[in-house]
Amino acid sequence: MKRKFSLTHFIVSMLRFDFERILTFGYISKHPHRQLIFGYLSYIVVGTLLLCLPFMTSTNVGFLDHIFSATSAVSTTGLSTVDVSSAYTFSGKLVILLLIQLGGLGYMTMSCFVMFSLTKHFTIIKKGIIAAEFTMPGGITAKNLVKSVVGFTFFFEVIGALLLYFLFADKGVENPVGTAIFHSVSAFCTAGFSTFSDSLMQFRDDWGVNLVVIVLSYAGAMGFIVMHDLWQKITTRGYKITFTSKVIVLVTLALSALATTQMFFFEPSLLQYPASERFLMSLFQSMSALTTVGFNTINIGGLIPITLLSLTMIMYFGASPSGTGGGLKTTTLTATMAFVKSKLGQNRDVTLFGRTLPTYRIDTALATFVLYTAVICLSSLILTATEDFDYLVILFESASALGTVGLSTGITPELSSEGKLVLIVVMFIGRVGVLTFGFSMLHRMKQRTTQITKQDDLAV
Repeated sequence: MKRKFSLTHFIVSMLRFDFERILTFGYISKHPHRQLIFGYLSYIVVGTLLLCLPFMTSTNVGFLDHIFSATSAVSTTGLSTVDVSSAYTFSGKLVILLLIQLGGLGYMTMSCFVMFSLTKHFTIIKKGIIAAEFTMPGGITAKNLVKSVVGFTFFFEVIGALLLYFLFADKGVENPVGTAIFHSVSAFCTAGFSTFSDSLMQFRDDWGVNLVVIVLSYAGAMGFIVMHDLWQKITTRGYKITFTSKVIVLVTLALSALATTQMFFFEPSLLQYPASERFLMSLFQSMSALTTVGFNTINIGGLIPITLLSLTMIMYFGASPSGTGGGLKTTTLTATMAFVKSKLGQNRDVTLFGRTLPTYRIDTALATFVLYTAVICLSSLILTATEDFDYLVILFESASALGTVGLSTGITPELSSEGKLVLIVVMFIGRVGVLTFGFSMLHRMKQRTTQITKQDDLAV
């Protein structure tokens, strides 16, 4: 007896068809962190191959530059060895935009969202990958987080695109629809790619464009945990904001204020502008470094050393967990500072704002802090050997690449092939390596918290 064809049978058949295995060239690992790394790597490989097609470029772009552009887009960095606005055609820019969107949403997020919408469940492996990619405090499940990621992403990007369309159209920008969509996605995903050759320098005094980009960037960088909390606070009576969100907002505001103040009062290149315009440029550039969005409205190469060092520190701290930004993360910074404070005070428990932090969270923060700092030191050391630039400029470039920021003093196109390869690796690590290492340590520490083991003494 023949089975009758139905839509349900078709959907089930399609779900059994493993698109993920095709995308990762047949590689499927039960270890979430390995799958996460290979998943992002597959995005870069596919993106590079697409960008190599003849109709994707309007000028001669080398293969290494295509790899650099694809890696920068997937890692939502924004550094580029070529002028994206002129080097790539509409098709090429569309590929870059798709890579930015995939990188901003995160590996497996969309497929998990579609799977849950159709079947109301995740596979164990997919749950593991989501847990490996996003930090989830108590009370927020993988299901809720995935729904929040997809929902808030498209909500902010659509609203941002509409607002930017009217602003760009009013300024007489060519193709305001496509330009608005591109910059809205790039801003929320904190990618920093622009279809303008000068980034957003021509809009340095435009409050409308600046404020829309600032809101999009902060929304993406502070993360989906904060967005989920705010939405629940608005829609659910008696809902309490999580401790994680409170820390994220507080630290983000504090770092933004400090960086903005430094640039407003002590950056000579901005003193020629009126106070209101100088404040807007200072706020935007500080926001751009902290959220790791990477847009610039001023000439970064013209900043004095103290301002470059200040921005380097801000890029080092970076955005927040479960967001689209990079960097060490604000929560990792606060947990590390809380640990140091507790040890200096000879306290056994590590507390932050009166809350005792779990041991495995502290271990994860310290491991991430050490690894992150080591990668910056090593990469800047290698670049110092391969490139002929001032060390501060190289350190700035390394911090921008690892933090997936995209700000540059202008040396990126002038890098040697060895230098480009170093930044490609660093950008990839910034997107998956530090997070993967941190969550791997978190998983191991969770398994050991219930075990009592004999430890060797070590004097440090």
